[in-house]
Amino acid sequence: MIGPIVNSASTLVGGVVGGLLVDRLSEKFRTQLPMTFGAASMAIGITLTIKIHMLPPVIASLLIGAIIGEVLSLEKRIGVAASKTRFIFDKISPPKQNSNLSQEEYLDKFIGVLVLFVASGSGIFGSINEGITGDPSILIAKSFLDLMTAGIFATALGLSVAAIAVPQFIVQLLLLLFGRSLLSVTTPGTVADFSELGGIIMFATGFRICGIKSFPIANMLPGLFIVMPLSGFWSTYLLPWIQAVG
Repeated sequence: MIGPIVNSASTLVGGVVGGLLVDRLSEKFRTQLPMTFGAASMAIGITLTIKIHMLPPVIASLLIGAIIGEVLSLEKRIGVAASKTRFIFDKISPPKQNSNLSQEEYLDKFIGVLVLFVASGSGIFGSINEGITGDPSILIAKSFLDLMTAGIFATALGLSVAAIAVPQFIVQLLLLLFGRSLLSVTTPGTVADFSELGGIIMFATGFRICGIKSFPIANMLPGLFIVMPLSGFWSTYLLPWIQAVG
């Protein structure tokens, strides 16, 4: 589990350093770089979508997952948790530069960053990939970006960004163990469709970070647990039937 340890450590270090250096960075520096990270998120999303195997199960998983997320109010629940996190860390390190953010603005930015670190296509795929192949290179490469990204966002959101390292490690560790359990059932096609859906979510996350459109990112996440079995079912049963009927 080298990848989850390195990745979460980079987020922790970046969040702490950024939170402590908030007074030493200019407003322009703090506001312009997140736009670049948003663009990077969209670029990663586009790269992942190229790996598509079967489009129908990916779109179906996205829609079904979004419905589940809406019913469970995942976005709202994460927002409540983020609000409590801000309160705890503001007690430890009172906000200065980030105090001009309203609660709604803070939650919107925090949720976007939380998804970027914890539920990004590269992070989820990298964790499962390490579980299946034992190769941590994807998560290690992601760690360099997360180190800088956490530092920049911490200058606006405070030390609460460092706390994201905890759910990030837990999620990646669980996904790594999940990947190990899938060794006998995964195929290149199901993994490709999984990456495709992660890419769509990453692309939407980029829009949110850049402030272009606030997609309900958290509500899309259940689709990531649906797409692989649905992709396998589509390829094994539905597609042959459609081809036979046609």
